[in-house]
Amino acid sequence: MGKTFQRPERMRMFFKQYIKEMESLGVSSIGIVLLISFFIGAVICIQMKMNVASPWMPSFVTGYTTREIMLLEFSSSIMCLILAGKVGSSIASELGAMRVTQQIDALDIMGVNSASYLILPKIMGLVTIIPALVIFSYATGMIGAWATTLMGVITHDDLIVGFLHDFNQWFVWMGIIKSIFFAFIITSVSSFYGYTVKGGSINVGKASTNAVVSSSMLILFADIFLTKLLS
Repeated sequence: MGKTFQRPERMRMFFKQYIKEMESLGVSSIGIVLLISFFIGAVICIQMKMNVASPWMPSFVTGYTTREIMLLEFSSSIMCLILAGKVGSSIASELGAMRVTQQIDALDIMGVNSASYLILPKIMGLVTIIPALVIFSYATGMIGAWATTLMGVITHDDLIVGFLHDFNQWFVWMGIIKSIFFAFIITSVSSFYGYTVKGGSINVGKASTNAVVSSSMLILFADIFLTKLLS
């Protein structure tokens, strides 16, 4: 991390890599984020209506609970766990392949700070784009829940009332703040495992697996402390 966060030698090259990594790590993940969020929003709404709602509870509770689950946990924590598998393995494999083919060694020989050149744009790129992914996940999850009204699971009015009931804007910001920390964990841990690979191609696969597992565990641990700190 000390080598990674040193000032880039060529800012023009850094910004070029930064934009490239935003597209590679963030924009390319929008599709899977939207797809999963849509179906999870719909499933949560159906489960709440069918298995939790009772005559003793207000009819808007289903929409209210679906919104809170999406805001507080899924769109930040669970989504980042999913991204740890997609983005984390990609980063570890890319850097690991560069290490075993001696491309990183060549950069070091030329006097380039390879850690800053390769890793810093990845960290900054995902940290920058992750709030947009969280917002997209929020919105798509709500659309998925609304889609259940077309199946007759819940009435449109009850769902909208639940979405708007006792809305706390801080929950939106809490999810965004948490996701920024999680994005840093994903990129930094995965970069570490890929950058420090030793051996051949088999070790690159092991590094990729270790990166995903370690990132996921650290996200879960961080989620506990961040939730307590931000609540």
